[in-house]
Amino acid sequence: MKTYQVGYFIGSLAKTSINRKLSRALIKLAPANLKFTEIPFKDLPLYSYDYDADFPPVAKAFKAAIAANDALLFVTPEYNRSIPGGLKNAIDWASRPYGTNSFARKPSAVIGTSPGAIGTAVAQQSLRSVLSFCNAPQMNAPEAYIQFKPGLISDEGEVRDESTEQFLRDYMEAFHIFIARVMQVLPRDA
Repeated sequence: MKTYQVGYFIGSLAKTSINRKLSRALIKLAPANLKFTEIPFKDLPLYSYDYDADFPPVAKAFKAAIAANDALLFVTPEYNRSIPGGLKNAIDWASRPYGTNSFARKPSAVIGTSPGAIGTAVAQQSLRSVLSFCNAPQMNAPEAYIQFKPGLISDEGEVRDESTEQFLRDYMEAFHIFIARVMQVLPRDA
């Protein structure tokens, strides 16, 4: 089966983010023919359409990093019942200027973890709405709202709960199948 390049975003800018731990686990549990590259966004200035005529180098590099991938994985916490401001700012940069939306036709998946009982359900719904507007095909099932408990995932990405590990492995396999299906219908060079 074909190998796909997957860019991933970690919605939290914190170095010790539990969503960073989750991303490490997802990468370890993913099928071997998914290759991952983090797409950082912490250095982007706040977006303004004043930049549309001349994007700064950091924004050009950010858009190029997205373009280099076949699919996108969003691993995000929930801030105030929505997505973190930094992630929203990154999406604004990537979708502008008009006619250069980096997310169009890119298969995507959304997942996240938080200590709360509903995981990141509300943030994920908010992010899905934004990605829909950006024309990013989304894997809608399985949904994944991971309640993080101390010790669930090590700093190295080892999942210490067998049922959670299997769920995340299945999630990444479903994402792989989704990417292949979308790429067949919407090839990159079309």
